[in-house]
Parts: sequence; structure tokens; C-alpha cells
Amino acid sequence: MLIETTGWGTLILILAMAIATLATRWGGVFIMSFVPINHRVKRFIDGMSGSVLVAILAPMALQGDAGARLALLTTASVMLVLKKPLPAIAAGILAAALMRQF
Repeated sequence: MLIETTGWGTLILILAMAIATLATRWGGVFIMSFVPINHRVKRFIDGMSGSVLVAILAPMALQGDAGARLALLTTASVMLVLKKPLPAIAAGILAAALMRQF
């Protein structure tokens, strides 16, 4: 089935993705309401966020350009020093922008 990506086709695609996103988010909350949160489950949930982050960033570190690599290095460095994510993200964005500008 081919959906035209102009006019109504775009709106249908956006609505379908919104429904899919809501279903996964609400579905996860619904399923986890039946799971007792013990120490083991809490450790699993805590470890999951880090593994997702690594899965997203590893390909960028390996295949990205110099700006992407500098942004990752800058973000990690600032995060280790300040222990605050917002300044680290801002520094990473700034580093990538400056590297790509010059």
C-alpha cells in the first residue's frame, strides 16, 4: 500500500506514528503495573537507560564526522566534570557547531 506524502498522506503518517508512540508508552506502563518492583527489577530498569544510550551513540562515534566525535567527547568530558546533563549537552552542541563552522 502506497501512502501519498502530500496533503492527507502526511497527516495520516503523523497520526499513525503518534498512535504507535502512545501505544508503546502506555503499554509499557500498563504491563509494568503488574510487575512487582524489587531490587532486581530496579537494577534492570536502571541499566536499560544506559544501554539504550550506548546503542544510539556508538554508531555515531564510529561513523560520524569530526563534528559528531568532538560533540560526544565534549559532552562526556563536561558531564564527568560538572555532573549536570544540560550544560554538557549545550557544550556538545556548541562544539559540533564550531567544528562544522570552521
